[in-house]
Amino acid sequence: MEYYIRPQGKFSLNLKELWQYRELFWFFTWRDIKVKYKQTLLGFLWAVLQPLLMMSVFVIFFSKGLNIPTDDIPAPIFYFSGLLFWNLFSSGLSSSANSMVVNADIIKKIYFPRLIIPFSGILVAFFDFLMAFLIFIIFIAFYLFIFTDFTIQPVIFLYFPLALTLTLITTLGMGCTLAALNVKYRDFRYVIPFAIQFLMFITPVIYPVTIFDNIPNLKYFLALNPMTGAIILARNAFVPGMVDWTIIGISIASAFFFFLLGIFIFRKMEAYFADIV
Repeated sequence: MEYYIRPQGKFSLNLKELWQYRELFWFFTWRDIKVKYKQTLLGFLWAVLQPLLMMSVFVIFFSKGLNIPTDDIPAPIFYFSGLLFWNLFSSGLSSSANSMVVNADIIKKIYFPRLIIPFSGILVAFFDFLMAFLIFIIFIAFYLFIFTDFTIQPVIFLYFPLALTLTLITTLGMGCTLAALNVKYRDFRYVIPFAIQFLMFITPVIYPVTIFDNIPNLKYFLALNPMTGAIILARNAFVPGMVDWTIIGISIASAFFFFLLGIFIFRKMEAYFADIV
């Protein structure tokens, strides 16, 4: 029997090989989760406390203090829904971007699909997302029980999975790009935290995108950030009315662009990781 070893296609995920090494997803992910919460007093509760504390700060200072509108959504729900997806993106991007450097010793010793490493970094962030999502469900149930004027649109079963998919695709694309570049250019370790902070201000986490209704071109410019579309979808599950699908369409197109770009850059540099990591 003959075997042919060929380089991967520049845009190929090679799902067959990833499936063969599927146990490594569990190994890397669970290892990173244990390291993240090892010797912490509250353990996994930190995954819940972070969005809760940030939500409280946003409600007090931005909603109550600065009177920033929340599109008729209760302020805690408005901010929590935005932070839920933003934290998944920011944490996943940071973990995946630094993942190749952190796992340098393993990369030099054995072969396995290198894409598993940034993927696993995002899965750690996804674990935190699930923990926080459980609290978010409790918040929703509380508001439904206490406030009779608070409703959930049936489209939540469409919008939330779509927002989650959009977030994961974006995180994976940008994460793979930064992971590859961070191997060769270590300057990116300083760029990544700044870039995440900058992106938060051009993502409607603190404010609704409707405040730019009088400047429609600005709304469409913000939609080039895929997380804009993800957060809009998540919040529109709580307000009646149609989603601006132009904005969502731009965000979806942008997400796939970043995804394909990330896979291309990662595959192009993959052969040199073991030499320069």
